[in-house]
Amino acid sequence: MTSSKADHAIPMTDLGGRSAPSSSAPSIVAPSGVKLSPWMRASLPIASYCVASILMTVTNKYVVSGYGFNMNFLLLTVQNVVTVVLLQSFKFLNLIKFRDFDKDEARKWFPVAAALVTMIYTGSKSLQYLRIPVYTIFKNLTIILIAYGEVIWFGGNLTQMMLVSFLLMVLSSVIAGWADVTEALSEIARMDTPFIGYFWMGLNCFSTAAFVLYMRKRIKLTNFKDFDTVYYNNLLSIPLLIFPSLLFENWSAENFARTFPEEDRWAMVYAMIFSGVSAFAMSYASAWCVRTTSSTTYSMVGALNKLPIAVSGILFFGDPATLANTTAIFIGI
Repeated sequence: MTSSKADHAIPMTDLGGRSAPSSSAPSIVAPSGVKLSPWMRASLPIASYCVASILMTVTNKYVVSGYGFNMNFLLLTVQNVVTVVLLQSFKFLNLIKFRDFDKDEARKWFPVAAALVTMIYTGSKSLQYLRIPVYTIFKNLTIILIAYGEVIWFGGNLTQMMLVSFLLMVLSSVIAGWADVTEALSEIARMDTPFIGYFWMGLNCFSTAAFVLYMRKRIKLTNFKDFDTVYYNNLLSIPLLIFPSLLFENWSAENFARTFPEEDRWAMVYAMIFSGVSAFAMSYASAWCVRTTSSTTYSMVGALNKLPIAVSGILFFGDPATLANTTAIFIGI
């Protein structure tokens, strides 16, 4: 789903009636003599988000998870801090520009950051109780929720081809995890399953849709450029992440010694910093994709990213190529 011309008619005042900066002001200061075709301007943010999302997934899985890291909120806080530091450094070097911190804009953007943190937390909680294939099916169903939200909020249209695409994505997830899905259904039939997992999953679906849709709404109302969105998302998320880390994660000396073993301590630090750089790229690509395309396209690209990751797992990392997962990949394509 691509956004209509009306979607780009961004009002020049925010909700408080204050004049917003002109949309002609570029986010990147460095001049560029490259002129892109309309097709390239439409596809470049999608491709950038796809690459950044895959990079972020691989970074978290093979760099950080390889050390048995068990303080996820702390890791997310570090990623946000690294992103803010990079933004401020690039701004100081006059490579990029974005708005200075404003309390009124922060207050209006705070629900977006809160939805982002809620999405992350409920996702981690649902994974504690649900199998990953079941989790993936619900995440793909969230795309339909986002598409209907876009129809209501932005006047988009939902075609039959789009519905068929959504159903094929859900079907590919069901086929890929058929054994886990049938086991989950058997547990539900026997009333032998922690339904709290489905409660967290439901909250995750709604918080994901709220984050994507409300972020696009706020971008249109405040006329935020991409680096403005990255700056406020990461800055406002820091206190929302560090407090749950202090409350729910194990900050004991024993856990720190186990999480940061002396022989791998600096490797862990470098891994966390690198994950922060990946998060910076992911944040910018996400903001760019949501602003220039649509919330549904953004979510579809995020779901389709699972396909190259699955293929790379079969080709390079020894994952078994079963009939179920290869069929699911072809249906997804």
